[in-house]
Amino acid sequence: MLAHLPVDTSWTFDPLQVVPTVLLAALYGRRVRTLRARGTVVPGWRIALFAIGIGLLFIALVTPIHSLGEQLFSFHMLQHVLLGDLAPLALLAGLTGPILRPVLAFLYRLRALANPFVALPLWAVNLYLWHLPYLYDAAVRHDSVHALEHLCFFTGGAIMWLPVLETVPAPEWFGTGAKLGYIALVRVVETVLGNVFFWAGSVFYAVYAHRQRLWGLSPLEDQGIAGAVMMIEGSIVTLVALAWLFLRMAGEGELRQQLLERGLDPRTVRRAVRYRRAIQEKGVHGGNRVSPVRASDESEARRGTEPPALNP
Repeated sequence: MLAHLPVDTSWTFDPLQVVPTVLLAALYGRRVRTLRARGTVVPGWRIALFAIGIGLLFIALVTPIHSLGEQLFSFHMLQHVLLGDLAPLALLAGLTGPILRPVLAFLYRLRALANPFVALPLWAVNLYLWHLPYLYDAAVRHDSVHALEHLCFFTGGAIMWLPVLETVPAPEWFGTGAKLGYIALVRVVETVLGNVFFWAGSVFYAVYAHRQRLWGLSPLEDQGIAGAVMMIEGSIVTLVALAWLFLRMAGEGELRQQLLERGLDPRTVRRAVRYRRAIQEKGVHGGNRVSPVRASDESEARRGTEPPALNP
């Protein structure tokens, strides 16, 4: 019978991963203070979301989740959903146009990444590639490869969320309805991989297969839990995202009806609804928004609302 080994629950301070996280938080804080001094207020909920994203990065990289992930595949999977899904989502949601204004020119060059036909394949290839046994085992055994893996998961997750949050403008046709389908497809791709881990009859990764029992879990049971973690996290995020998008669709329907009743032509209304946040931002002064259907907004819509350089 296999012995139950003691579990390493130490905290990890890897400068290669922690320092960039601290720098990211510092740059964000400095930019928020600069904007406040100039009279532009960043909404508190944006700051809170960005802080949550930074917190999730620290939880994934510094807490015992990191050490446990080198011993148990299930904890490694937990670390990866934090790094590759939840943290990028929170960080991107915490950004606004004014915050990113110094790098607008650079971000505009990346607008192709906000095309769902680019973002989804890049994310999917990155996800499946790093779960190939050779690369996954190498990441657990070598710190430099592990850091690269984490960077790829984080970057891939950010790219996946770009078309939804439109930190960089997505194509005009990619409205809220299309985003619903995109989110559903993303989760199908992820769920397929999660099911492979959950139902597999053999252990895929030698780095875990040769470990003795931890907490009474066999390597195969641990692998099944990892698949469940991937699917459960994905399901929760999907439900929240779909609920948000459905509510957004309801608001767009109301705005569309208001603009049509004011005599705007259907094409102009479609563009105004599509880029309503850009129209609203034109009326933001010191953090106070104007109604999206004010007369000034109507004139913007009549001229043909252009997509924002960055979605605020």
